[in-house]
Amino acid sequence: MLEDLGADISLETCLSDAAETGYQGVELGRKFPRDAATLRPLVASHGLALASGWHSGELAERGVGEEMKAVARHAELLREMECKVMVYGEVAMMTPGSPLDAPMSERLTMPKTEVVAYAARLTEFAKRLAGEYDLKLAYHHHLMMVAETFDEISDIFGRTGEEAGLLLDTGHAVAGGFDYTRLIERFGDRIVHIHLKDVRGPVLQNVRACDLTLMSACEAACSLCPATALSISARLPALSGKMATAGGWWSKPSRTLH
Repeated sequence: MLEDLGADISLETCLSDAAETGYQGVELGRKFPRDAATLRPLVASHGLALASGWHSGELAERGVGEEMKAVARHAELLREMECKVMVYGEVAMMTPGSPLDAPMSERLTMPKTEVVAYAARLTEFAKRLAGEYDLKLAYHHHLMMVAETFDEISDIFGRTGEEAGLLLDTGHAVAGGFDYTRLIERFGDRIVHIHLKDVRGPVLQNVRACDLTLMSACEAACSLCPATALSISARLPALSGKMATAGGWWSKPSRTLH
C-alpha cells in the first residue's frame, strides 16, 4: 500500500528480524521473489515457512473462470511453498481512481441484489481453488472494500458454502465499527487465518471524524502489533474451540493495515 514504507529495509533484514523475534512464518510481501526455487531456500535459511499471500480478487465484477486465470501463477507459488490457505481481498467494486486515497465516506457498497450471486461465485471459486491447488480460501474483510462492516460480512458469508473460509482481522474489525468477537461467535468454524492488530483509538477517531483516507490512517500508524488496547491475548482463546482446522496461521503485521 505504502511503497515508501520500509523501502530502505532489505528482505534479508525483514526475515532475520522475524526469525529473531520468534515468528514461525511470514506472508508474501512486495520484496519477495515470486518463484519457489528462489523463495523456498530463502525463507528456510531463516527457519521460517511461508504462511500465505494476498490475492487481489475481482469476483464482485467478473466470473469464476476469469478469476482462476488471474490467480493461477500466485496459487501455484503458494502450492509449491506448501501453503494451506490463500488470502483473498476483494478489490473490485471500489471507489474509482485510487480508492485507498479517497475519503472513507466515499466507499462503495455492494447492492443487496448482487450479494447472492457474489456469494455463489466466491463459493465456486473456493471449490476450484481447493480442487486445483489444494488451497483454502481465506476471505479478508477490509476497510474500503465491499465487506467492511459486520452486516456486510454476515450478508456475504451467510450465503457462501463451507468451502469459503474467512480471515479474521482484529484491526479491520474494530476500524470497521464492530467487536471482532462477533465474527468469532457467528463464523468461528469458518475462520481459517487470522491477522492480529491493535488500533490506536484517537487516530481512528480523527480519521473518521475528518473523513480522511485509509492511506492517512496507515501513515498515522492507526494500527500496530497487539499490545494491551484490545486485550487480544485475553479474548482470543474463545476461538480455540471454534476455529476451522485448515492449517491457517495467526499473524501480526508490523504496523500498517494489511
